[in-house]
Amino acid sequence: MTDTGKLDIPSLRNVLQFHVDAGTDNLCILGTTGEASVMSMDERAEVIKTAVEEVKGKIPILAGTGTINPEHVKEMTLQAIDLGCDASLVVTPYYVKPPQRGLINHFTTMANLGFPVVMYNIPGRTKVDLTPESTAILADHPYIIGLKDATGDLDRVGKIRSLVGDKILLYSGNDDTSANFVMRGGDGCISVTANVAPEAMHDLMVAALEKDAELVKRINEPLLGLHKNLFIESNPIPVKWAAWRSGIIDSPYCRPPLCELDPKFHVDVETALEAAGLFSFDLNELKNTQFANIGSSSAGSSNMSP
Repeated sequence: MTDTGKLDIPSLRNVLQFHVDAGTDNLCILGTTGEASVMSMDERAEVIKTAVEEVKGKIPILAGTGTINPEHVKEMTLQAIDLGCDASLVVTPYYVKPPQRGLINHFTTMANLGFPVVMYNIPGRTKVDLTPESTAILADHPYIIGLKDATGDLDRVGKIRSLVGDKILLYSGNDDTSANFVMRGGDGCISVTANVAPEAMHDLMVAALEKDAELVKRINEPLLGLHKNLFIESNPIPVKWAAWRSGIIDSPYCRPPLCELDPKFHVDVETALEAAGLFSFDLNELKNTQFANIGSSSAGSSNMSP
């Protein structure tokens, strides 16, 4: 998007190519904790079409299609099917807190569309928890292929795996614990950190799958600052600023009700980027820039990625 709220397709193409070049294994677009919730169906279509043009056949495309209203979830999922995505990421309906039978019915209804579904459980945001037992019931559906677990509870990995076997893939939704998640029986992660450090996160997941604890530690230690500071404000605010600062996108602007990263956090994110080896910076220069930008709604660039 530009800083006037329009989609910035050139920046989106740049992001997509960045992930192709970095060897990203799977691409998740229109994520629930991004800005997809404030995009129209036409805007969603433009994003999907661009992703299909750039990466179809190179990287599998997982499209976020979850929201509260099941009819709207169907509409977004059918659009993803028609435009060439490979699977959908469907979050538990948030705020309304359906009971377990309601969650089972919701995911079953979406899977009955005949399109692969990755379920997304993030009770910290949705205030509803898809239990391991419900996950096991849903794992029997041929079109339910995975679970993104963002509970942060590593003890659940073994429990879920014991109930579902190899019927579905288990993805971590928490960067700070994703390596441990995989070493305990998970299959990978759907990552925020990978938006700016995709190669390192790929290597981390490979090391975790191989149960190489020493290599996991060596790869992960430089990323710890990113895992923490990319959540210093609500996601995706910090990661968009980090992507802008790294030159991946043209602006850190976020569509309301989100906003741009508070200048007081710029040093924290910069420090994390430097620790990860993504670039170096002059701390005094950054501080001077911060003071100059206080009170401004933009950090100086005109465009942003969707």
